[in-house]
This record gives sequence, C-alpha cells and structure tokens, in this order.
Amino acid sequence: MPALARSAAPDLDLAWLRLLTAAELLAIDFYGRTAATAAIPARQLLADERAHYHALAQLLTRAGATPATAADIDFSYPRRPHAELALRIERLMLGAYVGAAVSLQTPELRLAVTQVAANEAQHVAVWSRLEGRGPVGPAFAPALTIAAASNALAEFES
Repeated sequence: MPALARSAAPDLDLAWLRLLTAAELLAIDFYGRTAATAAIPARQLLADERAHYHALAQLLTRAGATPATAADIDFSYPRRPHAELALRIERLMLGAYVGAAVSLQTPELRLAVTQVAANEAQHVAVWSRLEGRGPVGPAFAPALTIAAASNALAEFES
C-alpha cells in the first residue's frame, strides 16, 4: 500500500476513498450474511473484500481521516436471487473503482484502486457465470462518477 500524507491527499481523493470504503463495507456485509449458505466462491470473495477494505482504511488513516466501519452503516437488500444481487453489487463496485481510477489525483492511489478494480472485474465474471451469462463483459468497463456511485450505494442503505 502506498504511503499517503494528509497534505498529499486532495479532498476529491479522500472523498473517493471514503466512498470506496463504504462500498467495501456493503460487499463485506452482503457476503458476510450469505457466505455460509451461498455459492462456494462467496467465501473467497468475502476475503477479497475484507482485504480491500483494510487497505482503503489504512490509506484514509494515513491521510488523517477516520474510515467508516460496519457499525456506521446499516444495509438492506431487495428480494432477488442471490447471484443476481451479488452481480449488481459487484458491478457497482467495479464501476466505482474504474471511476475512481480516472478521477484520483494521487498516482499512488490510482495504482491501488486499479489493482482492486482488476479483482472486482474477476468478481463480476464469477457472478456473471453463476447467473448463466458469459464471464466476459463489455470491452470497456463503465466508469461511475462519484455521484452515481454514491447514489447506487445509497440504494442499499437502510
């Protein structure tokens, strides 16, 4: 993980880190609720999301900010088949990370976010396959703006 000082983190970068941290908390909550009963890959995906969260939380802490925790957000989920909902969440995650990679001003943060985006694309492929779709998506993954990512994330908050 890159070292990051408060003076080196523009406000927009910190806003993206906060949003991505909240998105990781969503994925952790979802997989935490379903990993024991869901498809086998959910356990590995939960481990990935926890690793992403801890890395982002470290970056925020190093920048002098306090990362959100699971106790800060209550999530709720619409009634949908598990794989369909997981795919929706993972597409949100991928779009947020791609959007952040385009928007971040700090090169070290862009590297970390791009690395996570690659992993989120793998998650999308897993759930696409389990949904009966092909594992390969569009040639260019959509990039969400911070506002669009925030709005999509808000749909899961109670």
